[in-house]
Amino acid sequence: MGRDDAELIVGLDIGTTKICAVVGEIKDGNVDIVGIGTHPSVGMRKGVVVNIENTVKSISKAIHEAEMMAGCDVSVVYVGIAGSHIKGFNSHGLIAINQREIRAEDIERVVEAARAVPIPPDLEVIHVLPQEYTVDDHSGIQDPQGMTGVRLEADVHIVTGSASAVHNIVKCCNLAGLEVASVVIEPLASAGAVLSPEEMDLGVALIDIGGGTSDLAIFSEGAIRHTFVLGVGGNNLTNDLSIGLRTPMQEAQRLKEEYGCALSSMIDKDQAIDVPSVGGRTPRRMSRKVMGEILEPRVEEMLTLINQEMDERSYNDTTLKGLATAGVVITGGTALLENIHEIAEQIFDLPVRIGIPQGIGGVSDIVTTPQCATGVGLVIYGMANKPSQFVGRNKNVIRQIGSRFKELFGRIM
Repeated sequence: MGRDDAELIVGLDIGTTKICAVVGEIKDGNVDIVGIGTHPSVGMRKGVVVNIENTVKSISKAIHEAEMMAGCDVSVVYVGIAGSHIKGFNSHGLIAINQREIRAEDIERVVEAARAVPIPPDLEVIHVLPQEYTVDDHSGIQDPQGMTGVRLEADVHIVTGSASAVHNIVKCCNLAGLEVASVVIEPLASAGAVLSPEEMDLGVALIDIGGGTSDLAIFSEGAIRHTFVLGVGGNNLTNDLSIGLRTPMQEAQRLKEEYGCALSSMIDKDQAIDVPSVGGRTPRRMSRKVMGEILEPRVEEMLTLINQEMDERSYNDTTLKGLATAGVVITGGTALLENIHEIAEQIFDLPVRIGIPQGIGGVSDIVTTPQCATGVGLVIYGMANKPSQFVGRNKNVIRQIGSRFKELFGRIM
Protein backbone atom coordinates (compact mmCIF):
# COMPACT_ATOMS: atom_id res chain seq x y z
CA MET A 1 0.00 0.00 0.00
CA GLY A 2 1.47 3.34 -1.03
CA ARG A 3 1.94 6.11 1.45
CA ASP A 4 -0.48 8.40 -0.35
CA ASP A 5 -3.41 6.04 0.15
CA ALA A 6 -2.42 4.40 3.41
CA GLU A 7 -4.98 4.24 6.18
CA LEU A 8 -4.27 6.53 9.09
CA ILE A 9 -5.75 6.66 12.57
CA VAL A 10 -5.02 9.46 15.02
CA GLY A 11 -5.19 9.17 18.79
CA LEU A 12 -5.47 12.35 20.87
CA ASP A 13 -4.67 12.00 24.57
CA ILE A 14 -5.95 15.17 26.26
CA GLY A 15 -4.34 14.87 29.68
CA THR A 16 -4.03 17.16 32.66
CA THR A 17 -0.27 17.57 32.23
CA LYS A 18 0.24 17.13 28.49
CA ILE A 19 -1.62 16.68 25.24
CA CYS A 20 -0.25 13.93 23.00
CA ALA A 21 -1.30 13.33 19.39
CA VAL A 22 -0.19 10.03 17.82
CA VAL A 23 -0.59 9.24 14.10
CA GLY A 24 -0.68 5.54 13.24
CA GLU A 25 -0.46 4.03 9.78
CA ILE A 26 -2.37 0.76 9.32
CA LYS A 27 -0.77 -1.88 7.10
CA ASP A 28 -2.06 -5.45 6.94
CA GLY A 29 -3.50 -5.21 10.44
CA ASN A 30 -0.26 -3.83 11.89
CA VAL A 31 0.33 -0.35 13.30
CA ASP A 32 3.28 1.85 12.38
CA ILE A 33 3.59 5.10 14.32
CA VAL A 34 4.50 7.77 11.76
CA GLY A 35 3.90 10.97 13.72
CA ILE A 36 3.70 12.23 17.28
CA GLY A 37 3.14 15.67 18.74
CA THR A 38 3.11 16.74 22.37
CA HIS A 39 2.40 20.03 24.08
CA PRO A 40 1.92 21.04 27.72
CA SER A 41 -1.75 20.89 28.63
CA VAL A 42 -3.04 24.34 29.50
CA GLY A 43 -6.72 24.58 30.39
CA MET A 44 -7.26 21.13 31.94
CA ARG A 45 -7.59 20.16 35.59
CA LYS A 46 -7.99 16.56 36.80
CA GLY A 47 -9.01 15.48 33.30
CA VAL A 48 -11.71 18.16 32.92
CA VAL A 49 -11.67 21.26 30.69
CA VAL A 50 -11.53 24.42 32.80
CA ASN A 51 -10.51 26.82 30.01
CA ILE A 52 -11.74 26.10 26.49
CA GLU A 53 -9.56 28.65 24.68
CA ASN A 54 -6.31 27.44 26.25
CA THR A 55 -7.23 23.79 25.71
CA VAL A 56 -7.96 24.43 22.02
CA LYS A 57 -4.59 26.13 21.58
CA SER A 58 -2.78 23.22 23.26
CA ILE A 59 -4.62 20.68 21.09
CA SER A 60 -3.83 22.63 17.92
CA LYS A 61 -0.12 22.80 18.72
CA ALA A 62 0.12 19.07 19.48
CA ILE A 63 -1.80 18.20 16.29
CA HIS A 64 0.34 20.54 14.19
CA GLU A 65 3.53 18.93 15.48
CA ALA A 66 2.15 15.46 14.67
CA GLU A 67 1.09 16.62 11.19
CA MET A 68 4.54 17.99 10.44
CA MET A 69 6.20 14.73 11.48
CA ALA A 70 3.75 12.48 9.61
CA GLY A 71 3.44 14.71 6.54
CA CYS A 72 -0.35 14.77 6.57
CA ASP A 73 -3.36 16.77 7.61
CA VAL A 74 -5.37 15.47 10.57
CA SER A 75 -9.13 15.93 10.65
CA VAL A 76 -10.52 12.95 12.60
CA VAL A 77 -9.31 11.78 16.02
CA TYR A 78 -10.01 9.20 18.68
CA VAL A 79 -10.00 11.10 21.96
CA GLY A 80 -9.10 9.82 25.41
CA ILE A 81 -11.09 11.03 28.40
CA ALA A 82 -10.33 10.77 32.12
CA GLY A 83 -11.46 12.41 35.34
CA SER A 84 -13.13 11.61 38.63
CA HIS A 85 -16.52 11.95 36.94
CA ILE A 86 -15.91 8.64 35.09
CA LYS A 87 -17.92 5.83 36.70
CA GLY A 88 -18.30 2.19 35.73
CA PHE A 89 -20.81 -0.49 36.74
CA ASN A 90 -21.91 -3.92 35.56
CA SER A 91 -25.35 -4.71 34.14
CA HIS A 92 -27.30 -7.74 32.91
CA GLY A 93 -29.72 -8.15 30.01
CA LEU A 94 -31.99 -10.96 28.80
CA ILE A 95 -34.06 -11.56 25.65
CA ALA A 96 -36.07 -14.48 24.25
CA ILE A 97 -34.74 -16.32 21.17
CA ASN A 98 -37.50 -18.98 20.74
CA GLN A 99 -35.28 -21.92 19.82
CA ARG A 100 -33.69 -20.48 16.71
CA GLU A 101 -30.21 -19.51 15.57
CA ILE A 102 -28.80 -16.40 17.25
CA ARG A 103 -28.11 -13.57 14.78
CA ALA A 104 -26.02 -10.40 15.04
CA GLU A 105 -29.15 -8.32 15.62
CA ASP A 106 -30.03 -10.53 18.60
CA ILE A 107 -26.65 -9.77 20.17
CA GLU A 108 -27.24 -6.04 19.62
CA ARG A 109 -30.70 -6.38 21.14
CA VAL A 110 -29.52 -8.14 24.32
CA VAL A 111 -26.75 -5.57 24.79
CA GLU A 112 -29.35 -2.82 24.45
CA ALA A 113 -31.45 -4.61 27.07
CA ALA A 114 -28.45 -4.67 29.41
CA ARG A 115 -27.84 -0.95 28.95
CA ALA A 116 -31.48 -0.07 29.60
CA VAL A 117 -30.81 1.13 33.13
CA PRO A 118 -31.72 4.52 34.60
CA ILE A 119 -28.95 7.06 33.98
CA PRO A 120 -29.09 10.53 35.59
CA PRO A 121 -29.62 13.27 32.98
CA ASP A 122 -26.27 14.89 33.77
CA LEU A 123 -24.40 11.70 32.80
CA GLU A 124 -23.49 10.36 29.37
CA VAL A 125 -22.92 6.70 28.45
CA ILE A 126 -19.38 6.47 27.04
CA HIS A 127 -19.00 2.69 26.65
CA VAL A 128 -21.11 -0.43 26.84
CA LEU A 129 -18.52 -3.23 26.97
CA PRO A 130 -19.79 -6.83 26.67
CA GLN A 131 -18.18 -9.21 29.16
CA GLU A 132 -19.82 -12.54 28.39
CA TYR A 133 -23.02 -14.12 27.12
CA THR A 134 -25.22 -16.94 28.37
CA VAL A 135 -27.31 -19.13 26.04
CA ASP A 136 -29.93 -20.95 28.14
CA ASP A 137 -27.79 -22.43 30.96
CA HIS A 138 -24.43 -22.26 29.14
CA SER A 139 -22.46 -19.28 30.46
CA GLY A 140 -19.03 -17.81 29.71
CA ILE A 141 -19.69 -17.53 25.95
CA GLN A 142 -17.68 -14.84 24.15
CA ASP A 143 -19.57 -14.89 20.82
CA PRO A 144 -23.01 -16.55 20.75
CA GLN A 145 -23.72 -15.88 17.06
CA GLY A 146 -24.83 -19.02 15.27
CA MET A 147 -25.81 -20.87 18.45
CA THR A 148 -29.36 -22.03 19.10
CA GLY A 149 -31.33 -21.53 22.29
CA VAL A 150 -34.46 -20.29 24.01
CA ARG A 151 -32.99 -17.24 25.75
CA LEU A 152 -29.89 -15.08 25.41
CA GLU A 153 -28.35 -13.17 28.30
CA ALA A 154 -25.51 -10.64 28.35
CA ASP A 155 -23.30 -9.23 31.09
CA VAL A 156 -21.86 -5.82 30.21
CA HIS A 157 -19.74 -3.12 31.82
CA ILE A 158 -21.23 0.34 31.37
CA VAL A 159 -18.99 3.40 31.67
CA THR A 160 -20.55 6.84 32.16
CA GLY A 161 -19.12 10.31 32.42
CA SER A 162 -20.30 13.84 33.04
CA ALA A 163 -22.26 14.98 29.98
CA SER A 164 -20.78 18.48 30.25
CA ALA A 165 -17.23 17.11 30.53
CA VAL A 166 -17.72 14.96 27.40
CA HIS A 167 -19.33 17.89 25.58
CA ASN A 168 -16.45 20.24 26.43
CA ILE A 169 -13.80 17.73 25.29
CA VAL A 170 -15.61 17.28 21.95
CA LYS A 171 -16.18 21.03 21.61
CA CYS A 172 -12.47 21.78 22.10
CA CYS A 173 -11.60 19.28 19.38
CA ASN A 174 -14.20 20.79 17.04
CA LEU A 175 -12.88 24.30 17.65
CA ALA A 176 -9.40 22.99 16.81
CA GLY A 177 -10.76 21.84 13.42
CA LEU A 178 -11.10 18.17 14.37
CA GLU A 179 -13.97 15.71 14.24
CA VAL A 180 -14.22 13.16 17.03
CA ALA A 181 -14.65 9.57 15.83
CA SER A 182 -15.02 8.22 19.35
CA VAL A 183 -14.47 9.17 22.98
CA VAL A 184 -12.57 6.45 24.87
CA ILE A 185 -11.79 6.16 28.57
CA GLU A 186 -8.03 6.28 28.96
CA PRO A 187 -7.42 2.98 30.82
CA LEU A 188 -9.31 1.09 28.10
CA ALA A 189 -7.12 2.73 25.45
CA SER A 190 -3.90 2.15 27.40
CA ALA A 191 -4.80 -1.51 27.86
CA GLY A 192 -4.67 -2.08 24.11
CA ALA A 193 -1.13 -0.74 24.00
CA VAL A 194 0.51 -2.25 27.09
CA LEU A 195 -1.34 -5.46 27.99
CA SER A 196 -0.84 -8.82 26.31
CA PRO A 197 -3.82 -11.04 25.38
CA GLU A 198 -2.51 -13.62 27.84
CA GLU A 199 -2.59 -11.12 30.71
CA MET A 200 -6.11 -9.98 29.84
CA ASP A 201 -7.29 -13.58 29.67
CA LEU A 202 -5.59 -14.74 32.89
CA GLY A 203 -6.56 -11.60 34.82
CA VAL A 204 -4.66 -8.34 35.30
CA ALA A 205 -5.00 -4.96 37.02
CA LEU A 206 -3.99 -1.97 34.89
CA ILE A 207 -3.19 1.26 36.76
CA ASP A 208 -2.78 4.32 34.55
CA ILE A 209 -1.32 7.15 36.66
CA GLY A 210 -1.74 10.43 34.82
CA GLY A 211 -1.21 13.99 35.96
CA GLY A 212 -4.66 14.53 37.47
CA THR A 213 -6.07 11.06 38.13
CA SER A 214 -5.07 7.43 38.62
CA ASP A 215 -7.28 5.03 36.66
CA LEU A 216 -7.78 1.35 37.49
CA ALA A 217 -9.12 -1.23 35.05
CA ILE A 218 -9.49 -4.93 35.89
CA PHE A 219 -9.46 -7.44 33.02
CA SER A 220 -10.24 -11.16 33.24
CA GLU A 221 -11.08 -13.78 30.61
CA GLY A 222 -10.40 -11.19 27.92
CA ALA A 223 -13.04 -8.70 29.13
CA ILE A 224 -13.09 -5.63 31.34
CA ARG A 225 -14.64 -6.36 34.73
CA HIS A 226 -14.25 -3.16 36.74
CA THR A 227 -13.15 0.46 36.37
CA PHE A 228 -12.28 2.98 39.06
CA VAL A 229 -10.89 6.52 39.01
CA LEU A 230 -8.91 8.01 41.90
CA GLY A 231 -8.70 11.80 41.84
CA VAL A 232 -5.01 11.80 42.74
CA GLY A 233 -2.15 11.70 40.24
CA GLY A 234 1.32 12.85 39.33
CA ASN A 235 0.48 16.52 39.82
CA ASN A 236 -0.10 15.82 43.52
CA LEU A 237 3.47 14.55 43.73
CA THR A 238 4.73 17.67 41.99
CA ASN A 239 2.70 19.90 44.30
CA ASP A 240 4.07 18.10 47.37
CA LEU A 241 7.61 18.68 46.12
CA SER A 242 6.92 22.32 45.33
CA ILE A 243 5.70 22.95 48.88
CA GLY A 244 8.18 20.71 50.66
CA LEU A 245 11.23 22.02 48.79
CA ARG A 246 9.91 25.60 48.49
CA THR A 247 10.52 25.64 44.75
CA PRO A 248 8.32 26.68 41.77
CA MET A 249 5.97 24.04 40.34
CA GLN A 250 7.85 23.94 37.03
CA GLU A 251 11.13 23.24 38.83
CA ALA A 252 9.42 20.68 41.08
CA GLN A 253 8.21 18.83 37.97
CA ARG A 254 11.74 18.83 36.51
CA LEU A 255 13.27 17.60 39.77
CA LYS A 256 10.65 14.84 40.01
CA GLU A 257 11.43 13.65 36.49
CA GLU A 258 15.21 13.78 36.92
CA TYR A 259 15.72 12.72 40.54
CA GLY A 260 12.38 11.42 41.81
CA CYS A 261 12.30 8.10 43.67
CA ALA A 262 9.36 6.30 45.26
CA LEU A 263 11.47 4.54 47.91
CA SER A 264 13.63 6.83 50.04
CA SER A 265 15.51 3.82 51.46
CA MET A 266 16.97 3.21 47.99
CA ILE A 267 18.59 6.68 47.83
CA ASP A 268 22.20 7.27 48.85
CA LYS A 269 22.04 9.76 51.72
CA ASP A 270 25.19 11.45 50.40
CA GLN A 271 23.67 12.22 46.99
CA ALA A 272 22.92 15.95 46.68
CA ILE A 273 20.88 18.03 44.22
CA ASP A 274 20.50 21.74 43.51
CA VAL A 275 17.01 23.04 44.30
CA PRO A 276 16.01 26.40 42.74
CA SER A 277 14.37 28.85 45.14
CA VAL A 278 11.56 31.34 44.60
CA GLY A 279 11.83 35.12 44.38
CA GLY A 280 15.28 35.13 42.82
CA ARG A 281 16.94 33.58 45.88
CA THR A 282 20.08 31.51 45.50
CA PRO A 283 19.51 27.78 44.73
CA ARG A 284 20.01 25.49 47.71
CA ARG A 285 22.08 22.31 47.90
CA MET A 286 19.95 19.54 49.37
CA SER A 287 20.07 15.78 49.90
CA ARG A 288 18.17 13.83 47.27
CA LYS A 289 16.88 11.65 50.09
CA VAL A 290 14.67 14.58 51.22
CA MET A 291 12.85 14.33 47.87
CA GLY A 292 12.27 10.63 48.40
CA GLU A 293 10.88 11.26 51.88
CA ILE A 294 8.36 13.69 50.36
CA LEU A 295 7.35 11.50 47.42
CA GLU A 296 7.16 8.11 49.13
CA PRO A 297 4.17 8.85 51.45
CA ARG A 298 2.10 10.24 48.56
CA VAL A 299 2.90 7.30 46.26
CA GLU A 300 2.09 4.92 49.11
CA GLU A 301 -1.21 6.72 49.72
CA MET A 302 -2.22 6.55 46.03
CA LEU A 303 -1.42 2.86 45.66
CA THR A 304 -2.96 1.96 49.03
CA LEU A 305 -6.29 3.56 48.05
CA ILE A 306 -6.29 1.56 44.80
CA ASN A 307 -5.37 -1.58 46.74
CA GLN A 308 -8.34 -0.99 49.07
CA GLU A 309 -10.62 -0.74 46.03
CA MET A 310 -9.30 -4.08 44.77
CA ASP A 311 -9.70 -5.71 48.19
CA GLU A 312 -13.18 -4.36 48.95
CA ARG A 313 -14.84 -4.77 45.55
CA SER A 314 -15.67 -8.13 44.02
CA TYR A 315 -16.86 -9.69 40.78
CA ASN A 316 -18.82 -12.97 40.85
CA ASP A 317 -17.86 -13.64 44.48
CA THR A 318 -14.15 -13.06 43.76
CA THR A 319 -12.30 -9.97 44.96
CA LEU A 320 -10.85 -7.80 42.22
CA LYS A 321 -7.39 -8.63 43.51
CA GLY A 322 -8.28 -12.30 43.22
CA LEU A 323 -9.03 -11.74 39.54
CA ALA A 324 -5.59 -10.19 38.93
CA THR A 325 -3.79 -13.53 38.63
CA ALA A 326 -1.19 -12.13 36.23
CA GLY A 327 -0.46 -9.21 38.58
CA VAL A 328 -0.43 -5.45 38.15
CA VAL A 329 0.72 -3.29 35.23
CA ILE A 330 1.46 0.39 35.93
CA THR A 331 1.57 2.89 33.07
CA GLY A 332 1.23 6.65 32.55
CA GLY A 333 3.88 9.31 33.14
CA THR A 334 4.25 8.60 36.87
CA ALA A 335 5.23 4.99 36.05
CA LEU A 336 8.65 6.43 35.17
CA LEU A 337 9.23 7.30 38.84
CA GLU A 338 12.22 5.31 40.03
CA ASN A 339 11.41 2.26 42.21
CA ILE A 340 7.65 2.68 41.88
CA HIS A 341 7.20 -0.96 40.92
CA GLU A 342 9.05 -2.09 44.07
CA ILE A 343 6.77 -0.13 46.40
CA ALA A 344 3.75 -1.32 44.37
CA GLU A 345 4.77 -4.96 44.85
CA GLN A 346 4.97 -4.36 48.60
CA ILE A 347 1.48 -2.81 48.71
CA PHE A 348 -0.38 -5.12 46.31
CA ASP A 349 1.53 -8.31 47.20
CA LEU A 350 1.37 -9.16 43.48
CA PRO A 351 3.93 -9.16 40.66
CA VAL A 352 4.19 -5.67 39.13
CA ARG A 353 5.65 -4.46 35.85
CA ILE A 354 5.81 -1.11 34.07
CA GLY A 355 3.61 -1.00 30.96
CA ILE A 356 5.04 0.43 27.74
CA PRO A 357 3.46 0.29 24.26
CA GLN A 358 4.35 -2.93 22.48
CA GLY A 359 3.78 -4.63 19.13
CA ILE A 360 4.06 -1.43 17.06
CA GLY A 361 6.39 -0.31 14.27
CA GLY A 362 7.48 2.96 12.70
CA VAL A 363 9.11 5.43 15.09
CA SER A 364 8.39 3.04 17.94
CA ASP A 365 11.52 4.12 19.83
CA ILE A 366 9.90 7.51 20.44
CA VAL A 367 6.62 6.18 21.82
CA THR A 368 7.80 3.13 23.79
CA THR A 369 7.38 4.98 27.06
CA PRO A 370 4.53 4.85 29.61
CA GLN A 371 3.75 8.49 28.83
CA CYS A 372 2.58 7.53 25.33
CA ALA A 373 0.53 4.48 26.32
CA THR A 374 -2.84 6.20 25.98
CA GLY A 375 -2.02 7.92 22.67
CA VAL A 376 -0.79 4.69 21.08
CA GLY A 377 -3.67 2.78 22.65
CA LEU A 378 -6.18 5.15 21.06
CA VAL A 379 -4.70 4.35 17.64
CA ILE A 380 -5.01 0.61 18.36
CA TYR A 381 -8.57 1.13 19.61
CA GLY A 382 -9.38 3.02 16.42
CA MET A 383 -7.99 0.18 14.31
CA ALA A 384 -10.22 -2.33 16.12
CA ASN A 385 -13.30 -0.07 15.91
CA LYS A 386 -12.55 1.76 12.68
CA PRO A 387 -15.21 3.46 10.55
CA SER A 388 -15.35 2.89 6.82
CA GLN A 389 -13.37 6.03 6.05
CA PHE A 390 -9.99 7.14 7.34
CA VAL A 391 -7.92 10.27 7.46
CA GLY A 392 -5.96 10.37 4.20
CA ARG A 393 -2.24 10.94 4.01
CA ASN A 394 -2.55 13.19 0.98
CA LYS A 395 -3.29 16.76 2.05
CA ASN A 396 -5.55 17.25 -1.02
CA VAL A 397 -7.78 14.27 -0.32
CA ILE A 398 -11.30 15.25 0.75
CA ARG A 399 -12.01 13.51 4.04
CA GLN A 400 -15.39 12.23 5.08
CA ILE A 401 -16.54 10.22 8.03
CA GLY A 402 -19.76 8.31 8.61
CA SER A 403 -22.84 10.14 9.79
CA ARG A 404 -22.79 8.13 13.02
CA PHE A 405 -19.81 10.25 14.10
CA LYS A 406 -21.57 13.52 13.33
CA GLU A 407 -23.77 13.37 16.39
CA LEU A 408 -22.04 15.15 19.24
CA PHE A 409 -23.63 13.14 21.99
CA GLY A 410 -24.19 9.91 20.08
CA ARG A 411 -23.93 7.00 22.47
CA ILE A 412 -20.54 5.40 21.99
CA MET A 413 -20.34 1.64 22.27
